[in-house]
Amino acid sequence: MRTKRPLITTVLLAALTTLATVLVPTQSVQAAERQPIVFVHGYMGSAGNWDTMVSRFKADGYASSELFAWQYNTGQSNVTTAKQLATYIDSVRQQTGSATVDVVTHSMGGLSSRYYLKNLGGQPKVDDWVSLGGPNHGTDSANWCFNTSCGEMRIGSSFLTSLNSGDETPGPVAYGTFWSSCDETINPDSSVTLSGATNKHVGCVGHLALLSDLGTYQGVRAFVA
Repeated sequence: MRTKRPLITTVLLAALTTLATVLVPTQSVQAAERQPIVFVHGYMGSAGNWDTMVSRFKADGYASSELFAWQYNTGQSNVTTAKQLATYIDSVRQQTGSATVDVVTHSMGGLSSRYYLKNLGGQPKVDDWVSLGGPNHGTDSANWCFNTSCGEMRIGSSFLTSLNSGDETPGPVAYGTFWSSCDETINPDSSVTLSGATNKHVGCVGHLALLSDLGTYQGVRAFVA
């Protein structure tokens, strides 16, 4: 004869099972709640600049199908790049089925993406935006190069004056900047930070090293989580 399980034990087991289901979401649920990430490199850079950061995101559970390192012509106007970025982000959204993406940028990549957010209807399509060492208010390093994008990066350029007019961080997007006191390319260091953004000092990290610095990655990972 089978011994009946006490009613209180049955109820307790059912409650614990329900609680475990609520408190321990599956990996697929966690993945569904996050956005794909579009990485935008800087001046004279390439999509390969993001290899280390992409590898770290993968090690933290992201799939290749969630990570998109974009390549573009860095000599052209940031306005042209912004229009191309708009098309690319729409293609990522269509490919992944996600309504929004996160955008992580290095150096000049922050300018075209900000133009996209401010002027090309990007705000409803981007959840989090990150700038690593971006010349958001210009840099004197741009005085020594002479193509269109360099002119736009110069302190006081008409492009930057327009980009920074009014609200520097428009819309519901979460804006984050990461700046270094040892950035040899962005002068002054304060150029990176934006009014209304979460502005994080990463210590003494070189301009290109921002792409591979572990502490910077951890900050970015936490910001887009």
